[in-house]
Amino acid sequence: MKIPLYQIDAFTSRVFGGNPAAVCPLQEWLDEDVLQAIAEENNLSETAFFVPMEHEFHIRWFTPVAEVDLCGHATLASAYVIFNIIESSLSRVSFRSRSGILTVSKEGDLLTMDFPSQPPRPCEAPADLLEGLGKRPLEVLCSEDFFVVFSNEAEVRELAPDMAKLKNVSLRGVIVTARGGDADFVSRFFAPKYGIPEDPVTGSAHCALTPYWAARLRKKALKAYQVSKRGGELFCSDHGERVMIAGRAVKYLEGTITL
Repeated sequence: MKIPLYQIDAFTSRVFGGNPAAVCPLQEWLDEDVLQAIAEENNLSETAFFVPMEHEFHIRWFTPVAEVDLCGHATLASAYVIFNIIESSLSRVSFRSRSGILTVSKEGDLLTMDFPSQPPRPCEAPADLLEGLGKRPLEVLCSEDFFVVFSNEAEVRELAPDMAKLKNVSLRGVIVTARGGDADFVSRFFAPKYGIPEDPVTGSAHCALTPYWAARLRKKALKAYQVSKRGGELFCSDHGERVMIAGRAVKYLEGTITL
């Protein structure tokens, strides 16, 4: 069996930037253990698989250790493959997923994702979270992840978390964020329990970051930067129950998986 494989750097306009995602278009679904084995072999934060349906695509995302409910950068990467390789006449694509219908629109060199808003809410900070971060935050909230706010960008950049501690937290991962210098806000994302010590750029985290900073900064359109080693630029806007998350992408690799 031959399966196409693309590696796309998402939320960047240059190779070796942003967040690399593997994308595997399928004609029909393979067994889940095969999908997981491919994701483990790819050893990227996410591998996206999609199957064509009548007017949309069914998409699933796997980390090296588990399937996840929502992934931004691998959705952006999948849309890039569809727009640039599979069906260049399209300017909008819909994905059916565990998180409902997700659409991506092509607007010049930007790809804009329509995702659910997930505003963070107050919650207690577990000891493993605070000990793992090693620095006292301004506040701790919860969305799909722990949502940790620091006073400035430098604190976010300087964090050197204890991943063994963070691996014990109950939620998917940990978002850390602060107001930015050249951007409205900055962030980093850690998910060691899913085999991702630090994710380079995390689209799904901006489902929580966008409504939080839109309310704090009293503006609907926001420029964001994820200050990981690779770094990534995102353009976000708050639309109530939905958020728009836009970015660029570039192809790094094209090949074939042989099973």
